[in-house]
Amino acid sequence: MAKYDYLVVGAGLFGSIFAYEANKRGKKVLVIDKRDHVAGNIYTKEVEGINVHMYGAHIFHTSNKEVWNYIQQFAEFNRYTNSPIAYYKGQVYNLPFNMNTFSKLWPDVRTPKEAKAKIAAAIEEAGIKQPKNLEEQAISLGGKEIYEIFVKGYTQKQWGRPCSELPAFIIKRLPFRFTYDNNYFNDAYQGIPMGGYTQIIDKMLEDIEVRLNTDFLAHREELENIADKIVYTGMIDEFYNYQFGELEYRSLRFETEVLDEENYQGNAVVNYEEYEIPYTRIIEHKHFEFGTQPKTVITREYPATWHKGDEPYYAMNDDKNNSLYAKYKALSDQDGKVIFGGRLGMYKYFDMDDTIAVALDCVKKELQ
Repeated sequence: MAKYDYLVVGAGLFGSIFAYEANKRGKKVLVIDKRDHVAGNIYTKEVEGINVHMYGAHIFHTSNKEVWNYIQQFAEFNRYTNSPIAYYKGQVYNLPFNMNTFSKLWPDVRTPKEAKAKIAAAIEEAGIKQPKNLEEQAISLGGKEIYEIFVKGYTQKQWGRPCSELPAFIIKRLPFRFTYDNNYFNDAYQGIPMGGYTQIIDKMLEDIEVRLNTDFLAHREELENIADKIVYTGMIDEFYNYQFGELEYRSLRFETEVLDEENYQGNAVVNYEEYEIPYTRIIEHKHFEFGTQPKTVITREYPATWHKGDEPYYAMNDDKNNSLYAKYKALSDQDGKVIFGGRLGMYKYFDMDDTIAVALDCVKKELQ
């Protein structure tokens, strides 16, 4: 007889929500994770009194009131507003593209009407009616200058391919805002949990058995039989031994250092647009919580080609990979024992609020 009702593979946001809700309903749950900590990619660790986002910047934002209310029970959020800066060839610009960006780029532009006219003229000059790739798509939306400064280098670093070889659909639109407002997200609710993200997962899992440094695939035979059902948040293709082939991912590499100064860049996130600078951004963690510590911690974020065994961060959701995922999804739909969840299990980019929404949806289907 199975010892547990559910084995949850992965102590990230999706797995922890499912485990918490199942435990609340009297189910016996075991959570395992191959890392030496809980919280997955939202893991934060205190360094020099600063909560460091160990796997890149995580800024919570949502317009889903149910999701916002749900996450509030585990932490108090501050009023952090994401207003990144873009660095390009010695100049700094505000993001998202707004009137502060346009007036810096074109000193003679002051009003929304002038900015719109400038962009419209640049689009007309480019004359691209049927964009065949990302480069042409971006130029058709904002003109060549905006593409060269803000899209080209950053995007090529991010995807590891020239923009002329990337599909047009990756950029459906460019977020132009004709107001002097640097707020990146339009969502009704945003902020950072005071004290970091790890506490949220610790609270979810406090009454649940957790085993860290435990790789499901390395102990598959033993672990598959100890629970009636498995919630799996790892890579779906790896779970099925790549039987239809490998899905593609992008990876990231982080370089974190402590600096003996109070304030390094004056902003939590600075994007580096030039292709020649190998990292895409520098994160200064203290600014997420308005820190005044004597030292600071910064992280350089480098996009990386994914190879088997590397940490997968982003699904490559082009047509080829999506049709391959559809085969694995069809296989998983016939599997009555395993539920796949999260970015890797569902092969999809999710923000944190999306992850919470799909986890709660899974809870409703499975546990109610």
